[in-house]
Amino acid sequence: MTTDNIKQNNNSPLPAGKPKGKHRNLRRLILSIAAIALVCWGVWQFRSMASTYEGDEAIWLKIPAGTSPEEVRDQLTSVLGASYGSDVLRHWDGDTAVTRGAYMVEPGTKAISLAKALNEGRQTPVKLTFNNIRTLEQLAGRMATRLDLDSATFIRAFNEKAAEAGITPEILIGRMVPDTYEVYWTASPSQVIDKILKNNDRFWTTERRRKAESLGLTPDQATTIASIAEEESSKADERGRIGRLYLNRYKRGMKLQADPTIKFALGDFSIRRVGGSMLETDSPYNTYRYAGLPPGPIRIPERATIDAILDAPPHDYIYMCARADFSGYHDFTSDYAVHQRNAAAFRRALDSRGISLEAPARHMPAQD
Repeated sequence: MTTDNIKQNNNSPLPAGKPKGKHRNLRRLILSIAAIALVCWGVWQFRSMASTYEGDEAIWLKIPAGTSPEEVRDQLTSVLGASYGSDVLRHWDGDTAVTRGAYMVEPGTKAISLAKALNEGRQTPVKLTFNNIRTLEQLAGRMATRLDLDSATFIRAFNEKAAEAGITPEILIGRMVPDTYEVYWTASPSQVIDKILKNNDRFWTTERRRKAESLGLTPDQATTIASIAEEESSKADERGRIGRLYLNRYKRGMKLQADPTIKFALGDFSIRRVGGSMLETDSPYNTYRYAGLPPGPIRIPERATIDAILDAPPHDYIYMCARADFSGYHDFTSDYAVHQRNAAAFRRALDSRGISLEAPARHMPAQD
């Protein structure tokens, strides 16, 4: 081989497909950077997935209807903390329609677990408790403070449910059994009402219906009498007797003349002394003016009060008056003359304490 041939071979181009040294180094650098980035991303993802809520106690996260993704992000970071909230957001898909609801976040909850719950709309049921309710407006207000709905929507649904059942809203409210219910925060008014009505159906067993029928009452009528007895006395051990007293009057065709119905008719439950022009109030709930039972219960009674009336021993009392010692108990009699003496003693006790007809104050046992 000649020298010229050797030189020519040395100057010949490299075989195709073999990058020069600097190209190989660049490729290695890019691959190394990509590998490092992938590892960092994996570590970052793992850290955010493994991140846990470090609060001292469980906290509710509530996302109402109409909340924007930005508002959800703000709430997550403000309620749960910037670091943990941000970790949850990395795995949240941003669908607020699905996410709407209430979620209890327990200490130690992983960010990925909460994000999955938000993505799937897997809410935590809330406990719905209500008692001491007299009116539909009060019931609707209580619901609005505990669920993602407003009072007007609940009242509208309530009236529609009454119409479907062929009864008045005044009767339907007596079927709203006071209890503790587990419902979703986003439950519709209709769903909530149906759940409570099922509880009422369970309460009115065949045996209880038989007892009410033996007294000449429907379940709704028994509920109305129980509501009056419950308003009359804070003493549970005499409510059965009071209920039977009003049942005696009802059966005899007498006016019930129950002071709590006057308070209900006036919409003022703070009145301590009923009398005077109050008794002329033109309302179907004024049992001094109209005979029979009022259109519906004057409060949602406890089921224990209904049982007390269904199981109370019969008696012949038709008069009652709060005791002058302000013990909260009542004196009962079937003798009008005795009743007049009891009422006079109670009026003197009221006068001695400066409790007048014109001075509403906290509720006291009613005067008959």
